[in-house]
Amino acid sequence: MLSNYIKIAWKVLLRHPFYTFITLFGISLTLTVLMVLTSFLDHLFGAHYPENNRDRSLYIATMMLTDSAETSMSTGPASFRFLSRYAKSLKTPENVTIISNFSFSNTYINGKKIKLNTKYTDAAFWHVMGFEFLEGKPYNEQHTKSGEHVVVITDDLRNQYFEKKGQTVIGQNIEIEGIDYKVIGIVKGSPATRLYTYSDVYFPYTAPKSNYENKGMQGSYIAIALAKDQTDIPAIQSEFDSGIKSIPMSEIRGERKFNILIIKAEEYFDHFLNTFARRDQDKLMLYSMTALVILMFIGLPAINLVNVNVSRILERASEIGVRKAFGAPSKALLWQFIIENIFITCIGGVLALGLSYLIIYLINSSGWIPYADLTINFAVFLISVGVCLMFGFLSGVLPAFRMSRLKIVDALKG
Repeated sequence: MLSNYIKIAWKVLLRHPFYTFITLFGISLTLTVLMVLTSFLDHLFGAHYPENNRDRSLYIATMMLTDSAETSMSTGPASFRFLSRYAKSLKTPENVTIISNFSFSNTYINGKKIKLNTKYTDAAFWHVMGFEFLEGKPYNEQHTKSGEHVVVITDDLRNQYFEKKGQTVIGQNIEIEGIDYKVIGIVKGSPATRLYTYSDVYFPYTAPKSNYENKGMQGSYIAIALAKDQTDIPAIQSEFDSGIKSIPMSEIRGERKFNILIIKAEEYFDHFLNTFARRDQDKLMLYSMTALVILMFIGLPAINLVNVNVSRILERASEIGVRKAFGAPSKALLWQFIIENIFITCIGGVLALGLSYLIIYLINSSGWIPYADLTINFAVFLISVGVCLMFGFLSGVLPAFRMSRLKIVDALKG
């Protein structure tokens, strides 16, 4: 029976090329937008290079100092000193790294200034992250403790700064802000959308201008704790919270007389969400807006397709009348039209898949997002298939139900 429904649907497609074009255009365009959007969200929040361990990482990134009445507030990253005491000392994680937020420096090539994204890290950074070293190696604890002027740079900066094509640049010097640094490693760069790993140059935190000796609680550093396994995440959060609760009030008060300190070890999505909406009502509003956007992306095209499908199915009223006259139940007719619509939607989904691959390829190769690596992986593909089926069902069930309820006499007159 299923194969017969599909054969009928194929014949209907061939019979009316104009309706077929309108239907497939609407389906493929909508699904292409959804597939590319899903791929971009996976790119933002998924565990990908070089943050391959994001699914078992906790981010200690935002510190909030306030008073009981919340009349004054100070929010921002923590200092290196604070994170060394309360994050680096954690016993449960496999490893903990401390890295600076993004900063900028300048270098010059043949008199031309190049603005660089720079990052200061400890040696553990290279164990927590999954960078691919194209040449050389990372700096270690010895480099850091001794304050050596060494750096790891990206392949893109290597190609810009050094003119020795095909030759190693390991051991060569690069001048940044008037200081010579020895290049000891070349890595494949991180996409610009991964703020905690994206940079052109990576310095040991003891390098000049890192400001790691700041003695206050707030500064410009974040910590990332890598769990041995995802099941260890609650234990790490509990251990960190216990350490924060033990901080004496005299240390929290500081110069501005705060008495409340809020800082959490959060999974990446929670950290991202809390950056924009910390209060429950703000999160509810954000979720509502997201649901509305998704409804517009799926619902409005589905409504348009309902109208197209009603027009297409109305032309088959006499077919419905004949089938009813020979005893076909309404349920059988209902499922026939739903399956036909899902079949047509799947064809549109295949077209959308090809178009999505093309758009993603253009985005990755355009340079709009440095080192962009958008892809349609297995998870994105499954979500896309689910959206196709849901879209086909939503846009087909109403016209199918309407036509299956037609009386025999009315159907034959149509």
